[in-house]
Amino acid sequence: MKNNKSIFNLSSKILGASLFCLTTFVPVAYSQTRVENSAYYTKPSEIDSQQLPSLVSNIAQQVTVRIFTDNSAGSGVIIKRQGNIYTVVTNHHVIDNNPNKLYPIMSGDGVTHQATLVSSPQIGNLDVALLQFTSDRPYQVVEIANNNLLSVGETVIAAGFPNWHQPNSSEMSSTRGWGNRAFQLTLGAVEMLPSRTLSQGYQLGYTNDIKSGMSGGPILNNKGQLIGINGRSKYPIAGIGAFNFTDGSQPSIEQFKKMESLSWGIPVSRIIN
Repeated sequence: MKNNKSIFNLSSKILGASLFCLTTFVPVAYSQTRVENSAYYTKPSEIDSQQLPSLVSNIAQQVTVRIFTDNSAGSGVIIKRQGNIYTVVTNHHVIDNNPNKLYPIMSGDGVTHQATLVSSPQIGNLDVALLQFTSDRPYQVVEIANNNLLSVGETVIAAGFPNWHQPNSSEMSSTRGWGNRAFQLTLGAVEMLPSRTLSQGYQLGYTNDIKSGMSGGPILNNKGQLIGINGRSKYPIAGIGAFNFTDGSQPSIEQFKKMESLSWGIPVSRIIN
C-alpha cells in the first residue's frame, strides 16, 4: 500500500491531482463526430506522466473549451482576445447542422458563455469555424507556434472533451452532463506532413488517439504552443474515400494504410493565413 501511495503522489506532483483524475475518467471513443459511426474500438490508453510536461497540461486546460450544440458537443481553443471579446476556433463540422444556432461554450473554469458564430461560418474550404463570446474574466489565449519548424517525430499533445465514457467495448454512456470533467489529453507524435493537402485543409497526421467530442480541440507542441486543431480520428468508416487530396487524387494503397492509422488535424498555419 505504501509503495502504491507514493507512486500516486509522485504522479500527482507532476501533472496535478485534478488533471490526473480527469485523464483517467474518460476512455477512448474513436469516431470523428459521433461514436455510432465507428466500427472500431481501442482500449483506453494512459498518458505517461513522466513524458508530459505539467506546463503543457496547465496551458491545455486553460485554453481548451467545450462547445455544445443541439445534438452533440465538441471542443475548441481560444486563439484571440480583443477587450472582453474572445475568439474560439473549432471544426466546422462541430457547429454544423445546429438549427437553433446557439453555441454555449464552457471555459476552463467551468463557466458557460453564450457564443455567436462569426459572420463567415466556414473559412474558405477548411473544416474550420470561428465563435466569439464576451466575458470580463481573464482567460488565457493560446500561443501560436511557427509551423515552419514542425517536423515528423515531434511530440504533440492533443486536448478535448470526449462525448462518451466507454470503460470497455460493451459499455458506453454520454459525458454531456459531465462538463469539464470530461477533459482529456492524449500524447503522441507527428507521423506525416504530406506535401499535398487533403480536402478541408487536413495536412497534419499524428499518432494521438482522438475521440468523439475532441474535434476542434488544440494540438500543442511540447511548449504548449498551438500547431493545429483535431478533426479526424483513426480508421474512418469511409475508408480511402476519406483521404481525397485537394487536386482530386487519392493516395496509393500503401500510403492509405499508413494514413488511416493516424489521426488528422488542420495545421494552424492554414487557419491563421
